[in-house]
Amino acid sequence: MTIRVLLIDDEPFSRDELRHLLSIYEDIEIIGEAGSAEDAFIKILDLEPDALFLDIDMGGKNGVELAASIQKLKNVPHVIFATAHPDYAVSAFRVQALDYILKPFEEDKVEEAVARLRSNAAAEKPEASPARTGKLAVQQNDSIFYLAPQEIDYIYRDGPVTKVESRGNTYLTKLTLKEMEGKLSSHSFFRPHKGYLVNLGRVEEMTPWFNGAYQLSLANVNEKIPVSRNYVKPLRAKLEL
Repeated sequence: MTIRVLLIDDEPFSRDELRHLLSIYEDIEIIGEAGSAEDAFIKILDLEPDALFLDIDMGGKNGVELAASIQKLKNVPHVIFATAHPDYAVSAFRVQALDYILKPFEEDKVEEAVARLRSNAAAEKPEASPARTGKLAVQQNDSIFYLAPQEIDYIYRDGPVTKVESRGNTYLTKLTLKEMEGKLSSHSFFRPHKGYLVNLGRVEEMTPWFNGAYQLSLANVNEKIPVSRNYVKPLRAKLEL
């Protein structure tokens, strides 16, 4: 599920820094920026973001006032205050802020804010429709094969081609990984790395790799699946009871 985010700060450098820190999260899409509360209000109405990373002291109307003014909207975006002023915390949470991170931004604090954002967004997601019984159409040579989702080990991007691995066989599909992720959203699949989509039911082991990253071992599969360090926690949350 993609979370659409608007960055609001009167300092371009701060917006650039946040954009950089958020760029590693594939499910976070930055749909716009604003340098003032007034400009932000217009963009909130126009773009309908899922979340705001919002500065407080911007001159004119401040971020807390902006957060209060949008509470009556039909779809109120989640608010994460990103500010240099710790003394506004009480006011921030009075307007139902999801999180409060301080400048200069620390990667682990941003990661915690994204985790809270994901958790709340998932809780608000409408109840999923019953899983369909359809199969995934894939190609091998000139033939079209139909795979049940549970038969798939993992899917990965190989240059311009998306490949599907199932029971020792490799198939091709014209769909992107993002499109495949959408098709399999009601099944037990997870994106542990920008280039891979893995069937969680096939995972047997997760071992350290380097620099906080891990590798997954799948049942009856020789290939090791990389896990980016920022996806280790959400992956464990999905895998573990």
